[in-house]
Amino acid sequence: MTLDPDVAAKAKKSAAKLHKPFKQIINTALRIGLDEVLKPPRARRYRTKPRPLGLRPGLSYDNISDLLARAEGENHR
Repeated sequence: MTLDPDVAAKAKKSAAKLHKPFKQIINTALRIGLDEVLKPPRARRYRTKPRPLGLRPGLSYDNISDLLARAEGENHR
């Protein structure tokens, strides 16, 4: 495996700073990076925008049977 110069320099600097072997730094970074790469993307929240529908003039919620008869016909039962 060949590392790009900037990656190798950063890994060597991290190894010196953390007093850990270079190999351990590379393996840890690869584990973390691969877990992140393989993680499924976050699902976007689905939102609906409510809007007032109201009730047509001449209709009333007080008589559900009448509303059903108008919507489904007289044989709604």
